[in-house]
Amino acid sequence: MPLHMDIFEYIEMFYNVKRRHGSNNQLSPVEYEKQYEERLTSVY
Repeated sequence: MPLHMDIFEYIEMFYNVKRRHGSNNQLSPVEYEKQYEERLTSVY
């Protein structure tokens, strides 16, 4: 399998930005990072 296909498969299967995760309160990675950034900016 060509390298670009391996990379695409990794991103789609393992780093799925829409998939919800139990370890971060059922938020997607993008939503979790957004809330984290909002918490950081509210402290300053």
